[in-house]
Formats: sequence, C-alpha cells, structure tokens
Amino acid sequence: MCAASNRPAVYFDMSAGNKPLGRIVFELRADVVPKTAGILSMANSGPNTNGSQFFICTVKTPWLDGKHVVLGSVKEGMDVVRKIEAFGSESGDTSKRISVADCGELK
Repeated sequence: MCAASNRPAVYFDMSAGNKPLGRIVFELRADVVPKTAGILSMANSGPNTNGSQFFICTVKTPWLDGKHVVLGSVKEGMDVVRKIEAFGSESGDTSKRISVADCGELK
C-alpha cells in the first residue's frame, strides 16, 4: 500500500536491452480517473478479443478520455519512464527491447 493512502502500489523493474533502467511505482486507482501525464492505462484490441496493451501516457491525451481503462498513476520513477521514452521513435519501434524484468505489489 502507498504510505499516503489506502490505494495499492505495484512496481515494474524495467530494462532496455537486458540492462536495468530502474523501478517505476504505480499507485492503483479505483475511485477517480487521473487526467494527467504519468497515467497507467490499458487498451484492448476491440470487442470479443483477448489482446491487451498497457501504456503510460507521458503527456496529456484528452482524445483517449473515456476510451481506455485507467489503472493508476506513476508515484515514483517518472525518470525511468523518460529513459524508456528515449528509446522510442515516431513509428512506435524502439531502438532496444524494453521489458519488465520483475514486478509485484508493494506491501
């Protein structure tokens, strides 16, 4: 749980090209939808599909409001999010493989 609230906190230990980048801690939300950068969201491939994609918004994205599930917001590690963002491109390809090396709930 996050010290300042009753909301659960989870972490992602991130890596790029098998080299550790750092930890991102998310505070999960069930009561309100954050409308700011640093939100953790999920989109699926459409009705009757089983494909999901999780993403972290790094800027305001009002065109996504009401279209995707917002799970939480970055509590710690926005610097790690920015490091990951630096491996991206306009096409969506990354210059190194980005992966979650470990994850779990913080108690």
